Amino acid sequence: MHENANTVATFSIVAFDPETETLGVAVQSKFLAVGSVVPYARAGVGAVATQALANVTYGPMGLELMAQGRTASETIDLLTKEDEQEAQRQVGIVDARGRAAAFTGEDCHDWAGSITGEHYAIQGNILAGRQVVEDMASAYEASDDDLGGRLLAALEAGQEAGGDPRGKQSAALLVVREGGGYGGGNDRLVDLRVDDHPEPIEELARIRDLHTLYFGETEPEDIVAVEGDIREEVMAHLQRLGYLERRDPGDDEALLDALSDFLQIENFEEREQERGYVDLEVLRFMRSKR
Repeated sequence: MHENANTVATFSIVAFDPETETLGVAVQSKFLAVGSVVPYARAGVGAVATQALANVTYGPMGLELMAQGRTASETIDLLTKEDEQEAQRQVGIVDARGRAAAFTGEDCHDWAGSITGEHYAIQGNILAGRQVVEDMASAYEASDDDLGGRLLAALEAGQEAGGDPRGKQSAALLVVREGGGYGGGNDRLVDLRVDDHPEPIEELARIRDLHTLYFGETEPEDIVAVEGDIREEVMAHLQRLGYLERRDPGDDEALLDALSDFLQIENFEEREQERGYVDLEVLRFMRSKR
């Protein structure tokens, strides 16, 4: 059987973190812009990865079925039973209670299969072998990172185990949580894609680190008052970067105005603290800013 031009040969993981109530999908493939096809997730509902001869209706339909109360397994049964090409489909689903299920059609290209574990499902097709999904499961379970980090650890392990033997091209990471998006206005805590890159997983990890820098939650121990040595350092950086031009650096209000300008211009508004305080992650960034 010849490979269909629309086959999304890939490996992916869908998972739920009960402690933070986050849901997510991570995927890598020798396929352009895989993030536009495979991952779907909705906070409080579930996550879906649809691949192989990908039926993109499985994403929105699967989420709607779970929103109506169907389990992950029931959702897969309903999606595939009326699909005339179900033998060429592959899908992994986890619901908002952490129940996971996966399906691999009998005509998916070898190696194709899946593993389900506590709160996750891992699936892949046209892979180097079963070791790919097994190593992904081991890496996911061993990681103590947040959900996004654990999903990336699984992708990295899958690639190290041989991944898709045809090569690498794109990767994506989607993590959702109620109010987790920018300004709390939606559920998209992380929504990152690498559409065409020689090392897509490495690039995805790099931009995820940037996303954490700009939009990550400030740890309480990283909030410090702009006074004493911290004030002197903040002032020095703001002077060096031109934010205190035509302002009196000895005036606390002028200094804090300049700091606020810096935060807004450099896109750190999600890390802006109560006036008179600064996030140490921002200060670390200021040190490296040239």
